[in-house]
Amino acid sequence: MSGSPPNDSANPAEKRRTQRVILQIPIQVRAQFGNDAPITEDTKTMVVNADGGLIALAMKVRPAQKLMVRNWATTMEQECRVVHVRDSQTAKHEVAIAFPYPMPQFWNLAFPPPDWKPFTK
Repeated sequence: MSGSPPNDSANPAEKRRTQRVILQIPIQVRAQFGNDAPITEDTKTMVVNADGGLIALAMKVRPAQKLMVRNWATTMEQECRVVHVRDSQTAKHEVAIAFPYPMPQFWNLAFPPPDWKPFTK
């Protein structure tokens, strides 16, 4: 049978809430592992959206782990959670992060996609 795929498609891109933008932004990530002192890593984004992004990270993190992310351009900090980790053959892993609620202003884009604008009545 031909036609459009069903709404419950397994393709994660079809379930995205906001448009992605390929953009490298310098960030710092801070993670807490047990009772040890927090670990920080300077890195960059690979892709951003209003709900979070995809970052390159050398430290080993796990899904559902909380991280603090600092955008060096704005000095804003935001807690987020790890939603997916893709191991890589390179020194850094691809880590998908999500904010607790949409935060398009965190990435400080001059021309954000139209679906990043908050809905107003």
